[in-house]
Amino acid sequence: MTTIYKICGRLEWQEVQRDGRYRGSTVDRRDGFLHFSTATQAIETAEKHFAGLKDLMLLAVNADALGVALKWEPSRGGALFPHLYGAMPLAAVRWAKPLPDENGGKRVFPELEP
Repeated sequence: MTTIYKICGRLEWQEVQRDGRYRGSTVDRRDGFLHFSTATQAIETAEKHFAGLKDLMLLAVNADALGVALKWEPSRGGALFPHLYGAMPLAAVRWAKPLPDENGGKRVFPELEP
Protein backbone atom coordinates (compact mmCIF):
# COMPACT_ATOMS: atom_id res chain seq x y z
CA MET A 1 0.00 0.00 0.00
CA THR A 2 1.33 3.42 -0.96
CA THR A 3 0.66 6.24 1.51
CA ILE A 4 0.44 9.85 0.37
CA TYR A 5 -0.18 12.93 2.50
CA LYS A 6 -2.51 15.91 2.47
CA ILE A 7 -2.15 19.00 4.65
CA CYS A 8 -5.38 20.85 5.33
CA GLY A 9 -6.97 23.10 7.90
CA ARG A 10 -8.75 21.64 10.90
CA LEU A 11 -12.08 23.10 9.71
CA GLU A 12 -11.61 21.45 6.29
CA TRP A 13 -10.96 18.13 8.04
CA GLN A 14 -14.17 18.53 10.06
CA GLU A 15 -16.06 19.08 6.78
CA VAL A 16 -14.51 15.90 5.34
CA GLN A 17 -15.69 13.94 8.36
CA ARG A 18 -19.18 15.40 8.05
CA ASP A 19 -19.51 15.08 4.26
CA GLY A 20 -17.60 11.83 3.75
CA ARG A 21 -15.39 13.32 1.02
CA TYR A 22 -12.87 16.07 0.49
CA ARG A 23 -13.28 18.34 -2.50
CA GLY A 24 -10.12 20.31 -1.83
CA SER A 25 -8.88 23.66 -0.64
CA THR A 26 -9.33 26.90 -2.54
CA VAL A 27 -5.97 26.26 -4.23
CA ASP A 28 -6.95 22.68 -5.13
CA ARG A 29 -10.22 23.82 -6.68
CA ARG A 30 -8.44 26.59 -8.60
CA ASP A 31 -5.89 24.11 -10.00
CA GLY A 32 -8.50 21.46 -10.81
CA PHE A 33 -7.04 18.69 -8.64
CA LEU A 34 -6.17 17.87 -5.04
CA HIS A 35 -2.48 18.34 -4.22
CA PHE A 36 -0.82 15.54 -2.25
CA SER A 37 2.77 14.84 -1.22
CA THR A 38 4.86 11.76 -0.64
CA ALA A 39 6.52 11.22 2.73
CA THR A 40 9.73 12.78 1.41
CA GLN A 41 7.88 15.79 -0.03
CA ALA A 42 5.53 16.61 2.88
CA ILE A 43 7.92 18.70 4.97
CA GLU A 44 8.96 20.85 2.01
CA THR A 45 5.30 21.23 1.03
CA ALA A 46 4.51 22.49 4.54
CA GLU A 47 7.43 24.93 4.45
CA LYS A 48 6.56 26.30 1.00
CA HIS A 49 2.78 26.42 1.07
CA PHE A 50 1.74 26.43 4.72
CA ALA A 51 4.37 28.65 6.37
CA GLY A 52 2.91 30.70 9.19
CA LEU A 53 -0.45 28.92 9.08
CA LYS A 54 -1.91 27.42 12.24
CA ASP A 55 -4.46 24.78 13.14
CA LEU A 56 -3.45 22.33 10.40
CA MET A 57 -4.05 18.62 10.00
CA LEU A 58 -1.92 16.00 8.31
CA LEU A 59 -3.85 13.24 6.56
CA ALA A 60 -2.25 9.93 5.61
CA VAL A 61 -4.12 8.60 2.58
CA ASN A 62 -4.14 5.17 0.96
CA ALA A 63 -3.17 6.06 -2.61
CA ASP A 64 -4.37 2.69 -3.90
CA ALA A 65 -7.90 3.50 -2.71
CA LEU A 66 -8.05 6.55 -5.00
CA GLY A 67 -7.99 4.54 -8.22
CA VAL A 68 -7.34 5.93 -11.68
CA ALA A 69 -8.25 9.49 -10.63
CA LEU A 70 -4.82 9.70 -8.93
CA LYS A 71 -2.10 10.85 -11.33
CA TRP A 72 1.64 11.22 -10.65
CA GLU A 73 2.69 14.41 -12.40
CA PRO A 74 5.96 16.37 -12.55
CA SER A 75 6.28 19.62 -10.65
CA ARG A 76 8.21 22.62 -11.91
CA GLY A 77 11.37 20.98 -10.56
CA GLY A 78 10.61 17.64 -12.21
CA ALA A 79 9.70 15.65 -9.07
CA LEU A 80 6.54 13.55 -9.39
CA PHE A 81 3.71 14.64 -7.11
CA PRO A 82 0.40 12.81 -6.59
CA HIS A 83 -2.63 14.76 -7.85
CA LEU A 84 -6.21 13.58 -7.44
CA TYR A 85 -8.68 14.56 -10.14
CA GLY A 86 -11.88 14.23 -8.15
CA ALA A 87 -13.03 14.20 -4.55
CA MET A 88 -11.17 12.15 -1.96
CA PRO A 89 -13.42 9.71 -0.10
CA LEU A 90 -13.11 9.73 3.68
CA ALA A 91 -12.62 5.94 3.54
CA ALA A 92 -9.22 6.49 1.85
CA VAL A 93 -7.84 8.30 4.92
CA ARG A 94 -5.69 5.95 6.98
CA TRP A 95 -5.19 8.46 9.80
CA ALA A 96 -5.41 12.16 10.56
CA LYS A 97 -3.23 13.96 13.09
CA PRO A 98 -2.90 17.59 14.13
CA LEU A 99 0.20 19.12 12.56
CA PRO A 100 1.92 21.17 15.25
CA ASP A 101 2.24 24.89 14.68
CA GLU A 102 5.66 26.16 13.69
CA ASN A 103 8.26 26.71 16.36
CA GLY A 104 11.13 28.84 15.13
CA GLY A 105 9.93 28.45 11.54
CA LYS A 106 9.87 24.62 11.66
CA ARG A 107 7.16 22.05 12.27
CA VAL A 108 7.59 18.74 14.01
CA PHE A 109 6.12 16.01 11.80
CA PRO A 110 5.01 12.59 12.99
CA GLU A 111 6.88 9.66 11.50
CA LEU A 112 5.70 9.22 7.92
CA GLU A 113 5.36 5.97 6.01
CA PRO A 114 6.43 5.78 2.37
